[in-house]
Amino acid sequence: MTLEALTIGRVGVDLYPEQSGVPLAEVRTFAKSLGGTATNVAVAAARLGRRTAVLTKVGPDGFGDYVRAALREFGVAADHVGTAQHLRTPVVFCALDPPEDPPLLFYRSPVAPDLTLTADDVPWEVVEQVPLLWVTGTGVSTEPARGTQREILRRRSRRVHTVLDLDYRPMFWPDVATARAEIGGMLEHVTVAVGNRTEAEVAVGTADPDEAARRMLDRGVQLAIIKKGADGVLVATPEGAWTVPPRPVEVVCGLGAGDGFGGALVHGLLAGWDPVRIARYANAAGALVAGRLACADAMPTAAEIEELLRT
Repeated sequence: MTLEALTIGRVGVDLYPEQSGVPLAEVRTFAKSLGGTATNVAVAAARLGRRTAVLTKVGPDGFGDYVRAALREFGVAADHVGTAQHLRTPVVFCALDPPEDPPLLFYRSPVAPDLTLTADDVPWEVVEQVPLLWVTGTGVSTEPARGTQREILRRRSRRVHTVLDLDYRPMFWPDVATARAEIGGMLEHVTVAVGNRTEAEVAVGTADPDEAARRMLDRGVQLAIIKKGADGVLVATPEGAWTVPPRPVEVVCGLGAGDGFGGALVHGLLAGWDPVRIARYANAAGALVAGRLACADAMPTAAEIEELLRT
């Protein structure tokens, strides 16, 4: 299979309460789902017909076996899922209260396998030649993954399409200043950057969407996408900026919406669509995921997105 997109970064097993609106202490049963930002984006793009793979690592345990099997079931190549022999596959518990932004409880200690990626784990020919490469802010939160992702971007040489998901999770960083230096430092090596207001502020020092996008473009990014929640999505290129209105949705779980957006972004970039069309399509994908429980399992098909866009 000739890959169209390679995503790099987080993977894990998400455990969702089957009783909503109660604290974790009172939850009786959980549903298991594949999770992790980079993984979910690859799944979402595969649902839209794209040939995707994930570069990541798991532990030598049953959850690691589950990750590989689930990826294949979703149509995502697991060839580049390595094993960190002395670590465990991460598990994440989600409390569905509030549903729009549910708190997460990460079990990734002492370090997650996906943050132990080294040069020996990287398929360098794929990295240099794949039509779309997706990296994340979390990927530079610690060594050795930090140095590995830096080298990946150096070898990629800012080829179209090189996408940075700002993906700021405060629990993975010692402070905002360190996150800004590392995440912001990647902007000079990518062609597309995507994130919400908070992530933009971490990366470039301002939460104002227009100013944040301008700063990204000043660093050579060709497409900056700032998700503004209820205010829609800002898309900016050197030629101009546009805001796409939001898609109203009754939120069941907001966790996977950004990853559904990301998978649709991958699809639109590979299809050569204009930025506004991409944002509208991705907005619809994110809305559909927000109205469902779980992440990977909730990613929509092209038919579902097109149907929503017709309404």
